[in-house]
Amino acid sequence: MSLPFYGWEVSYDDDSPRVELGASQEPKDRGIYTMYHGTSIANARLIITNGFRQSSGGMLGKGVYVSRDRKKAERYPLKSNPSDRVALELRVRVGRVKRIDKDNHPMQYTWNSHGYDTAWVPPNCGMIAVPSGLEEDCVFDPKNIKVVGIARAAQNVLTELQQLLADSPQNQGSDWGAASNAGGVAADVCSVCRRKTPQSSPHIQQPCWGCGENVCALMTKHVCPVRF
Repeated sequence: MSLPFYGWEVSYDDDSPRVELGASQEPKDRGIYTMYHGTSIANARLIITNGFRQSSGGMLGKGVYVSRDRKKAERYPLKSNPSDRVALELRVRVGRVKRIDKDNHPMQYTWNSHGYDTAWVPPNCGMIAVPSGLEEDCVFDPKNIKVVGIARAAQNVLTELQQLLADSPQNQGSDWGAASNAGGVAADVCSVCRRKTPQSSPHIQQPCWGCGENVCALMTKHVCPVRF
């Protein structure tokens, strides 16, 4: 029995990681990734204006707690009124990454002293400290995190926060909005495949000849629902 399939799926083995990874994908050292942080409206204003501050402790010790899972960020602060929740979109330089995937891991609180910049807890790893089973990251140095957008906020504060972000001194004269490749050359991000592109060589995008969806040839996967 044959099954018709229109589309493709590929796996990249290069050293140029996507800016957006799935929650279960392991981050590569020195990558720059899109992540999210959930907080209150009041704290969102402070973070946008002054940047992040390192927490004094937590399940992974000192650092800033973020996640590549937007849905997880949108749950915070826990037990708060949903109208007071804000999810900030971030660009994060992960540096050297340590995987922490079990309770009482020997480096659960000391990974930074061993030369790591970020601790990564993969989803559904069974840690008691993560009852939700959702992916989590702890970035030791707040300077490696930049707010680039408002992923979620109540309508009555969304415009205010967006304007605050546009006016933030953290955004003045910075190219943090663009990822950089291994050689340090500034790069943009393709809006379709979410892979880094040199500024002088944007990816070619065009409608799929089958379903009409806008596609990029460097997408890892595209399945066309059209049947002929």
